[in-house]
Amino acid sequence: MESKVTENTGEHRFEIKVGGEVAGFADYHDHAGRRTFTHTEIDDAYEGHGLGSTLVRHVLDDAREHRLEVIPVCPFVRAYIADHLEQFVDLVPEPMRAKFHLLPKA
Repeated sequence: MESKVTENTGEHRFEIKVGGEVAGFADYHDHAGRRTFTHTEIDDAYEGHGLGSTLVRHVLDDAREHRLEVIPVCPFVRAYIADHLEQFVDLVPEPMRAKFHLLPKA
């Protein structure tokens, strides 16, 4: 399943499209050098194809590219970071990592 992620700045979200159709999105708000992700959704018709992970990996890479800290209010974004701590936890401000349960496992 070929997909493409694009930013829809007017809607403050990133969208993942399959065949030109929006299959899902990740809402965000930028403020003071931080990008807060508030909600991620994949249409039921596209569930189980890894599109959510593709989308979140893209939005986190984009935040890194733009030197933005990430505030993972969205449970899906937070879970993705937790599953990929070595790659992405540095994007979350250190004082906020415990709040979002993003600490290395002992």
